Order: sequence, then structure tokens, then C-alpha cells
Amino acid sequence: MSLVGGPVLIVDDDAAVRASLKFALELEGLDVRLYESAPQLLAEEALPPHGCIVVDYSMPGMSGLELIDALRLRHVGLPAILISGKVNDDLRRQAERHGFRQVLEKPLEGSQLLDGIRTALTGAP
Repeated sequence: MSLVGGPVLIVDDDAAVRASLKFALELEGLDVRLYESAPQLLAEEALPPHGCIVVDYSMPGMSGLELIDALRLRHVGLPAILISGKVNDDLRRQAERHGFRQVLEKPLEGSQLLDGIRTALTGAP
């Protein structure tokens, strides 16, 4: 099933995570764009007006939370999903304050990520 709504932007410093997510999401018909760091995504001059961002919490130089703050300052309002190797209540509260729709723990299992992306791309709350 192909979804309209823009690409999925994946920002993760782990090449294996990026590759596996790209493979799995493209099997679902999604347009996937990969970034190995927050600065690499921020260097994009024209980000898509629609889509979804999947971002790792812990990256060198700039966390996923800081990346979303930087994007919001640029008036980029794409829905965002945070992924992390260690998720706790404090991280969930921080992510909510920064505007993340969902926080998922790695390794990603089941269909939670795909379900979250589908919700984000269809504009559902």
C-alpha cells in the first residue's frame, strides 16, 4: 500500500539502523530519505512540506530533541517520531514537550513504527 503525504526522513547515526528501516519502509511503498546526522538534515535547503521524521534520540553533536527544536525554529512542522535504545518516563515527557508524536524503543519490533508513520502521513492526530 502506497501512502501519499510525503517522504519519511530517517535521521540516525547507525548505518545498519538506517539501512534496515529504509528496506522495511520501502517494502511498504514509502519514499524514504536517509540522513546520518542532525547537521546533515539541517543542511537541506528545502525540506518537504509534508512527510514524517523518524529521529534517533542519541546522536553525536546534536540530540534528536535538539534537532526537532532547530527544525521548529525554521518553521518545519513535520510530525516526528523519536527512537531510542533506552526509553523511560522522563524521556517520554521531554519528547512530548518537544512535539514528538511517539517515542519507540530500539530494537523496533512489530508494527508500531509503521503504524505511527502511517498516522503521521495521513494527518491523523
